[in-house]
Amino acid sequence: MTAPFDKTDFIDRELQASQATRAGTLLAATTSAGGGATTSPRPPTREELETKVSEAQSRIAELKRAQDQLERERVALEDARRRRAEFARGRAEMVEHLTRGIGLLEKAEGDARRTAEQLTKTLTGFRETLAQVQSVREEAWTQENWNAELTRALTAVENARMEWNAGRLKWPVLNGTEHSPADHAARGDAPSERRDFGAQKFGTLCKVGLALTWPVAVAVLLAVLSLHLLR
Repeated sequence: MTAPFDKTDFIDRELQASQATRAGTLLAATTSAGGGATTSPRPPTREELETKVSEAQSRIAELKRAQDQLERERVALEDARRRRAEFARGRAEMVEHLTRGIGLLEKAEGDARRTAEQLTKTLTGFRETLAQVQSVREEAWTQENWNAELTRALTAVENARMEWNAGRLKWPVLNGTEHSPADHAARGDAPSERRDFGAQKFGTLCKVGLALTWPVAVAVLLAVLSLHLLR
């Protein structure tokens, strides 16, 4: 037996559902657009603008203070870097100068010490020779010994002369020159005896040799003559 005919059998329900969904979407979009039009943002009021301006000025002031603080820190760092560089440069310079100065002064000290030793020897020789010359007592001479005593006195005088001439050659200050060997030693150029004699000419050396030896020759000659007369 055939089932009765139903009109709903020819209705596409899926199509109806799709159309209903599409209609709902269009309605929601229309409603949203209409609502946006009615709730458009209003312009800021005067009070709001003044508040925003104040906030911006405060922010600018804070940034200015931060900039000033950073500038001070930069200046301090630059000064510290300059001082460190000055310290490193000054230390290297003074180490070089002081090291060189110590070497020069040590050399000058050694020269001065040697000069002082030679000066002490010369002073000792002068004092001994002066004592010998002053020890001559003419009042103690007698008729029998005055000739021999005179010979000894002349020998003491000539020895003193040789000591004096040797001292003059070694110490220019005895000749009244401007600089003494101690001054040369302080400058690091103390003259030595070898250099003094080496700088002289042959004729000058002959004269110096004659000045040193002729008193001895005269003393010997006088001694020989005295002995001859005594005999």
